[in-house]
Amino acid sequence: MRRGLTFWRRSIQARVVASTLVLSAVVVSAVGLFLLQQTREGLLSHRVDAVVSEANAETKDARERLLAVSGTDVDSAGQQTELVTPIIQRGVTRGFSVVLGGPAGGSAGELAVDGARSTPGLELSSVPASLQEHFAGNSDPAWTYTRIRTVSDTGDVTEEPGIVIGSQVVLPADGSTYTLYYLFPLNEERETLALVTQALLTAAVLLLILVAGLTWLVTRQVVAPIRMAREVAERLAAGRLQERLKVSGEDDLARLATSFNQMASNLQRQIRQLEELSRLQRRFVADVSHELRTPLTTVRMAGDVLHDARRDFDPTTARAAELLQLELDRFETLLVDLLEISRFDAGAAVLDADDVNLVDVAHRVVDTTRALADQRGVRVVVRAPDHPCLAEADVRRVERIVRNLLTNAIDHAESDRVGGPGDIVVQVDGDDHSAAIAVRDYGVGLAPGESAMVFNRFWRADPARARSSGGTGLGLSISLEDTHLHGGWLQAWGRPHEGAQFRLTLPRRAGGLLRQSPIPLVPADSGEHVAGASS
Repeated sequence: MRRGLTFWRRSIQARVVASTLVLSAVVVSAVGLFLLQQTREGLLSHRVDAVVSEANAETKDARERLLAVSGTDVDSAGQQTELVTPIIQRGVTRGFSVVLGGPAGGSAGELAVDGARSTPGLELSSVPASLQEHFAGNSDPAWTYTRIRTVSDTGDVTEEPGIVIGSQVVLPADGSTYTLYYLFPLNEERETLALVTQALLTAAVLLLILVAGLTWLVTRQVVAPIRMAREVAERLAAGRLQERLKVSGEDDLARLATSFNQMASNLQRQIRQLEELSRLQRRFVADVSHELRTPLTTVRMAGDVLHDARRDFDPTTARAAELLQLELDRFETLLVDLLEISRFDAGAAVLDADDVNLVDVAHRVVDTTRALADQRGVRVVVRAPDHPCLAEADVRRVERIVRNLLTNAIDHAESDRVGGPGDIVVQVDGDDHSAAIAVRDYGVGLAPGESAMVFNRFWRADPARARSSGGTGLGLSISLEDTHLHGGWLQAWGRPHEGAQFRLTLPRRAGGLLRQSPIPLVPADSGEHVAGASS
């Protein structure tokens, strides 16, 4: 069922053929019903004209026979017999039935059962009451449709459609008026109509099959090039930029293929230009970073000499030596980060995976950044379980991620605000499939939409805010690349003046698939905490 729905949604050809079949079936059905109706009316009209003429001829012959025996000594019963018996005999051979009803008068024109003479086996109920009532006060011949019921010798009752025609005659013997009812079956017309119906159905089925085949062939001529264009577009999207459509003919589809190929060629040329530009940029950054290390080393050595001898300088020169040392530290960190970014861009970064206890990682990073936290006047608290939280990861990269997150939290913390047990909370937790570290601060926070931009290179939430840790603006970008290298998640949450929380989630085993995190992204003390760690 699902495959059928998928095929229906994806196949234009199937939808066009189905729609054409449905519309064709509606049109064919309407035309077929109209033709059947016209055929039925024509058959019945012709049959009515024929049986009315035959009934009138029989009535006329009966009246002539009655006039021929009127001078003889024949009573009313004899005249009835003379009236109806020849008609019954002819009806048996010609396929119609006769009922003699009467006399009319006191019975209000109802069929006089006791005085009736009819074709053997014919039920008198075959004569409709409406036709009998017609002759209660009217002597004009009339006809109507009916159901002719007959009883066989074995007692079986059969019913078939027919036409009943009534005509009145007067017996010369006593002047009584009797009604002759002629019942003509419509078996031949019914068989003819069934044959026409079968022929129309057969023609309709064959026509629908023909329409479906023609529609399939016509749509295939249009859909096949589109399908080919889709396949080529998918291969282009997969990186096979040399793929092109085959152009044949000069029609609209051929012109579309030509335009598609021109577009693909232009895209290939521009993509190659961009790739070359990106490659040159990466190489430039790597070369410049590498070449700067030599002069930086020389400047570093000179700066160290000046910094060590600053006590012998006057206050202004000593302060300049200290500032030079700080900026050299920042410059060296920036070069290291640029080289790391260039390795990520070149795809040269590799993992040295081993079992890592995230609890130990959290404590080591907190210890190494404690001096920075004391300088900012904030406290860092670690909340971790008593048992280890292990993950197969590169310990150097994981420590760098946590260190970047923690120094970023210290940079944006507010020393005059306490957010619980400590100004910054480092939480560690794990489950059967993943392990996570979350860093929660109660500082300036993040505005709506900034949680997706915070990992961009050189992006800052507040450009006017000073970096107390001397950050380069690349730390979170490198952390995100390290996280992707592990197949993990690095996510951020924040609200203005309510702080922020960064969460690192790693799979227990390298290459494992993450489905949820053991730590909620939205902290419980935010006022908008939603249950579920997979946020």
